[in-house]
Amino acid sequence: TPNNKYLLVSKWCSYDLKVISVALQKTVKTIKIGRYPRGIAVSNDSKFAYVAEMGGNRIHVINLEDLSVSYIPIGSNPRAIVLSPDNSTMYVTMNLSGRVASWNLVTNTAGKSVRTGEAARSLAISKDGSALYVVNFKSDTMSRVRTSDMKVTQNIKVCNEPIGITYDAPTGNTWVACYKGQIKIYSNN
Repeated sequence: TPNNKYLLVSKWCSYDLKVISVALQKTVKTIKIGRYPRGIAVSNDSKFAYVAEMGGNRIHVINLEDLSVSYIPIGSNPRAIVLSPDNSTMYVTMNLSGRVASWNLVTNTAGKSVRTGEAARSLAISKDGSALYVVNFKSDTMSRVRTSDMKVTQNIKVCNEPIGITYDAPTGNTWVACYKGQIKIYSNN
């Protein structure tokens, strides 16, 4: 977490989330998630963690002050999660449908979604929050999505089976990890 209080680990095979105290160096709580816990995002103030239940249709919202759990009904097969820089919006890849969904965390309501390709996997967000970068595993593409209206502004072939992505704020570059072991770097300037 940003405040260095917890290390959060989603455990695919045991269907849970381990909450590990950094100070104590031990698990302080195990939270049942359900089939296939996947992506995790944590609010800037370290008050909330959002965990995708890839085998289900919801995001688990963990209150990091009392470790209680609530839910967001995001839709089928949520995989990866990022938050807008101001933490007002959550963006989630929906693996089977190849979509990216948005959720307004202030009003707790669904926002727009957009199809990016076959098997939307990982995503990253630009430093200013204006763009999402999504890798589509079966389409072999990376999509850029404008967050203001959730429109795809660019689709490019990147490699066979792109699986991971990150946005490097200092350079503005996007790094794409390919399933067969390549890393590709793209300039967004």
